[in-house]
Amino acid sequence: MVRSRKLIGALALTGAAALTLAGCATGGGGTATEDPSAGPAEPGGDLSLKIATALPVTGSLAFLGPPEIQGVNYAQSLINEYTEETGLELDVVHGDSGDLDNKKYESEIPRLLSEDPAAIIGAASSGVSLQFIDQVVGAGVIQFSPANTSDAFTTYDDNGLYFRTAPSDVLQGEVHGNFLGELGHQTLGLIVLNDAYGTGLAKYITEAFEGAGGEVVASETFNPGDTSFDSQIAAVLAEDPDAITVISFDEAKTILPSLIEKGFDAENLFLVDGNMAAYDKDFPAGLLEGAKGTYPGPTPDQVQEFVDGLNAFVEESGTEALSDYTYAPESFDAVNLIALASLAAQSTEPADIAEKLVEVSGGSGEGEKCTSFADCADIILGGGVADYDGASSPVTFDEVGDPTEGMINIYEYGADNKYVPYEG
Repeated sequence: MVRSRKLIGALALTGAAALTLAGCATGGGGTATEDPSAGPAEPGGDLSLKIATALPVTGSLAFLGPPEIQGVNYAQSLINEYTEETGLELDVVHGDSGDLDNKKYESEIPRLLSEDPAAIIGAASSGVSLQFIDQVVGAGVIQFSPANTSDAFTTYDDNGLYFRTAPSDVLQGEVHGNFLGELGHQTLGLIVLNDAYGTGLAKYITEAFEGAGGEVVASETFNPGDTSFDSQIAAVLAEDPDAITVISFDEAKTILPSLIEKGFDAENLFLVDGNMAAYDKDFPAGLLEGAKGTYPGPTPDQVQEFVDGLNAFVEESGTEALSDYTYAPESFDAVNLIALASLAAQSTEPADIAEKLVEVSGGSGEGEKCTSFADCADIILGGGVADYDGASSPVTFDEVGDPTEGMINIYEYGADNKYVPYEG
């Protein structure tokens, strides 16, 4: 099966980039099916929808847990405000995906599946998701990640039950590699986490950078759970690259200071979504000033209304304020899409929901645009087809559950070791 899709990335530097992909899919997310005899959905009075989360509370991606979990909770609160009108009430059971080192998912996924959810939101890490996707979809449950970016999922045999709101690493790699070239860098060193996420993103960064005329002079990998990176750092620095990209998770807290302490200029350091974080509490002031990076999703300014609403929700709930919002919009959108698909199907069965996910995302090409659960629900209950445009992007799933539209933004670190949109 040959297909094509367009991914649209917003670049702070150049405005926009488009990437057209073609490939053969051997499996993948659900394809919307239409029943021409079906009438309009009506409030059933009892759509008790349960989902679970397997997001990182512990491990090397734990810094992503709070925004993702609160994105889920915020969506749940807005959906349940509308229960009287829709008949749909959402229950969420939270779990910890951990990482490839602590393997929390080994005990958490069976526990979550025992709760009989229609869907599990997670994991954040592609490598972790690949450890339990067979277990989840084999149980007939939807797996929906807000942050998986590995291209492995595009052709994965997932029984039509895997979806994601983050665009694949094909796009981030293209943007990242070309950005390095636009800055005038000629040689690049890579320090790469040896898992599906790290090696996949490194591949696409390399292709784009070399396509722009640059040369990758060193590419050193480390394994999940490693705590010493001296050999990788030494090997990369020995090749004297004029830029270094670190593809990691929390390991960046060790790798980045070590590179700078050994004389590498922070202005020539580049990060990616796995390690783009606020480091104001971790590093001395000014350590990362001038470093840059990329990650999928809109900037806070692009989703200010969402951020304001999320912050108000977090404050009202009495939980700790968020320090960043990475993948919070994608998590919020994942929950809204599942709930809207359940409403459109008038069912809480995973297979029924999966059949409607492409449709409510706009993938059928027949929907009416809407930007909130409430507005989309009104369209569905009025007999129409809703096309949800989310906080993270318009989403718009293709036939394998990949978003066909997404944003990759470029950021720069200031003296406070926090990042802001890159202005050139």
